Amino acid sequence: MKLPLFSLAGALLVANGARAFQFPNCAQSPLANTTACDIKASPADRAAALVKMLNITEKLSNLVDNSLGAERVGLPPYEWWSEALHGVAASPGVSFNRTGSPFSSATSFANSITISAAFDDDLVYKIATVISTEARAFINAGRAGLDFWTPNINPYKDPRWGRGSETPGEDPVRIKGYVKALLSGLEGDEAVRKVIATCKHYAAYDLERWQGMTRYKFDAVVSSQDLSEYYLPPFQQCARDSHVGSIMCSYNALNGTPACASTYLMDDILRGHWNWTAHGNYVTSDCNAIQDFLPSWHNFSQTPAAAAAAALVAGTDTICEVAGFPPMSDVAGAYNQSLLSEAVVDRALRRLYEGLIRAGYLDPPAASPYRSIGWADVNTPAAQALALQSAAEGMVLLKNNNNNALPLRLANKSVALVGHWAAGGRQMLGGYSGIPPYLLGPASAAQQRNLTYRIAGGPVAQLTGAANTWTAPALAAASQADVVFYFGGTDQSIAAEDRDRDAIAWPGAQLALITTLAALGKPLVVIQLGDQVDDTPLLRNANVSAILWAGYPGQAGGAAALDIITGVSAPAGRLPVTQYPAAYTEQVALTETALRGNGGSPGRTYRWYNGSVLPFGFGLHYTTFDARSTSTNTTTYSIPALLASCNAPHLDLCPFGAVRVQATNTGTTTTSDYVALAFVRHGHGTGPEPRPRKTLAAYARLRAVAPGRAVTEDLRLTLGNLARVDGAGNTVLYPGTYTLLLDVDEHDGAVDEVRFELVGDEVVLDHFPQPRT
Repeated sequence: MKLPLFSLAGALLVANGARAFQFPNCAQSPLANTTACDIKASPADRAAALVKMLNITEKLSNLVDNSLGAERVGLPPYEWWSEALHGVAASPGVSFNRTGSPFSSATSFANSITISAAFDDDLVYKIATVISTEARAFINAGRAGLDFWTPNINPYKDPRWGRGSETPGEDPVRIKGYVKALLSGLEGDEAVRKVIATCKHYAAYDLERWQGMTRYKFDAVVSSQDLSEYYLPPFQQCARDSHVGSIMCSYNALNGTPACASTYLMDDILRGHWNWTAHGNYVTSDCNAIQDFLPSWHNFSQTPAAAAAAALVAGTDTICEVAGFPPMSDVAGAYNQSLLSEAVVDRALRRLYEGLIRAGYLDPPAASPYRSIGWADVNTPAAQALALQSAAEGMVLLKNNNNNALPLRLANKSVALVGHWAAGGRQMLGGYSGIPPYLLGPASAAQQRNLTYRIAGGPVAQLTGAANTWTAPALAAASQADVVFYFGGTDQSIAAEDRDRDAIAWPGAQLALITTLAALGKPLVVIQLGDQVDDTPLLRNANVSAILWAGYPGQAGGAAALDIITGVSAPAGRLPVTQYPAAYTEQVALTETALRGNGGSPGRTYRWYNGSVLPFGFGLHYTTFDARSTSTNTTTYSIPALLASCNAPHLDLCPFGAVRVQATNTGTTTTSDYVALAFVRHGHGTGPEPRPRKTLAAYARLRAVAPGRAVTEDLRLTLGNLARVDGAGNTVLYPGTYTLLLDVDEHDGAVDEVRFELVGDEVVLDHFPQPRT
């Protein structure tokens, strides 16, 4: 949002200032006996009846997030800004009870980037189901609105982006799977939506504040090919395939037009091409994004009234404003100056209130399956266990020395906990967090396990010279311990909303301290918080025994880390992003949107970049696996036959078949999950050059594979998984040779391969709308 007011640093300061939520009283208010409150009428007719009851002054006052309602007709005020990225989170629409129970907290799961690393969509669904249940409890208590601004699904293409940890990672296929599962759990499968989810930020948003450029001014110049192939597939999943309730348009401009004023994005693609029109769907602006139309930013509109009109006419339906950051949106001025018609106002309000009605806003409690949910359904033992699981499943083992330093048996051993999150503060949560019921950091988890431990802090972003401040306490703790655990990495002070990174190397003071600790020659495990940094110095240092990436592991992050370290849980997570070398930041500007490499750029993401420190999909285990394809030997497929047998609503969703993967645990001691990843590589004839190195096509998490046992899983593919995107943005299935690559090794190779050929004429599976000229 505008400035980092509602990221973790400031969110909790406003937790009790939220406006109380009220369901309208259809039994006694002027709404009684109207079509708006008739549960037998269609949601569209009910919304239209409600809007018709409002006068123009009331209509205009309800087109901003802090809507005033209309007391005259019994419509209470409503705050459209509630957050729930990885748990119900502090925001203007959410109110935590700071004087004690009930509603003093909500379960805080691992943040999105860590959850995504589990490659476990069943887990995502379960987490989302708990979040929506707890959200409903807050709603029923008047402590949250019915809509929540989650998930953040912008692809995380550059490691410097400050908000990448809020996303499921860099790959569109992974993001689409995450989004599908998450929205199913959030919105539910009843006739009444459990909550209204909001996919954000539409579109091509991945810059905060970098070398003089801010998100409020940034014009993302994106080709149709990259837009269709990379930036939009997650939103296609939201709108076309999952029918999400709401979408948020972003701060940036796209090819010269602010996203929230782009008829190309909102009419041609979103509502036209994806037919996102049938479920009371509405678009909200990001907060003060409409203000950014003005001359000081995008210079698209000259006055607040003109800006408000441009947004609403283009298809934005409600405007978020941040109090205290004028000029505010002038919706009334837009109408009074004849820049905005009442018909456009009514269109926006009908969308908004139909969305709320579909979530039970005007229904009696007996007509809703969710109105009985209460405080007893928040922070349940099952939710707390799931929070621990979300952290443990998402942790990724990046190094484990040849002598298999991990897992460690800590009986009769003393431990040094060193580093800036050794004590386990709020940095475990990451951005857009609420108030968790507890924070179980490394020190708390060690105490729970009755470990003998000593603790010492550490630097965060300081330069190398500052390491001296921390060296003596760290050495004192380490010298008296048998084992050293260093809990470091980045946090929100290094990369966050409104804060991009310039460097992706380990912060100098942290690396110096780790090097000093490694020189002791004791077992040293580095547990890395936050975003990826270049681990090359630690991977090469033989005295660094192991590296475990934890991301932002949530309320039980310390416990999950110790569970992995001691073997209570076996690591099976995979990197959802590429780990780049530190020099990458000198090779390409953060403002560069193109994915393919060229003379001045090495390319972005694993699909186009070939110099990773550790590749997308990398992750070690405590055992060994033999993973093979056991699919049939069919090597030739007819494109016409594949299309003729398809009953899918869109050609890119037509099934191709399944790759049957068999993973055998060839170890002798450790039961472990295994994440199967299938990539497609396009060979001769499959479209124009350049071709991507490989592209993720399918994935699955195989559970609890015991030593000596084999588990099989079908990885189902669609024609869209095999297709490519041409220069105009069309999705095309080409004839030619294909290779399916199973898994990755440390050097980004494949464990197993399956080759086949498609024959017949090329077919356009999806015709991409062309930009207006």
